Amino acid sequence: MASQTRPSLGLLPLCLALPFLFGVVPEQDARTFNIDPAGSRVLIEVGHSGVFGFAGHDHEILAAAVSGRVRGYPNDWARSAVTLEFDSSKLKVTGKGEPASDVPDVQSVMLSERVLDVKRFPTVSFRSRRVTATAGTSGIGLVIEGDLTLHGVTRPLTVRSTVSLESTGLTARGTCVIRQTEFGMEPVTAAGGTIKVKDELRVDFVMKARESI
Repeated sequence: MASQTRPSLGLLPLCLALPFLFGVVPEQDARTFNIDPAGSRVLIEVGHSGVFGFAGHDHEILAAAVSGRVRGYPNDWARSAVTLEFDSSKLKVTGKGEPASDVPDVQSVMLSERVLDVKRFPTVSFRSRRVTATAGTSGIGLVIEGDLTLHGVTRPLTVRSTVSLESTGLTARGTCVIRQTEFGMEPVTAAGGTIKVKDELRVDFVMKARESI
């Protein structure tokens, strides 16, 4: 009867080392968090300028339909990655600080081809390229450098955020500034150009994410 060949125990260390030799290292400290739209709040502040800018009204826009994922490394946040996506057709003018009668017109113009052109560009997305972390008293400070795709144009964007870990997920608070003209959008004007929307849009957010088990 032919003897069976048993694998040599001397090969075991080599087999265990192969994943490391080829760069396939287990990510034991990695945690995945999915964005919770119901617990998140993203507000866009649209200001006015121009000769008679005082006669216009600032607009507050709520970006409610957000999805995405955070691949986090609590022991080394610089290795983390963030992806976000917004449904541009779901952006909503809240009406804060302006006459209620103006809101439908502002909403219509915002979604039209004059501004977002949501029929052609239904989504807004952000993907991180680099994360820098600093320790803070109220959480972990992150500077997230990435690419924002808006109105069919992709441009670099830096987001500053403070992250706090919780038992079931994380909360990120922060802000960033977007310039409309960098994405091929002309700020809306009225009254012959004497009233116009500012080019810069300020985005403030509180983003909740639940850990994926």
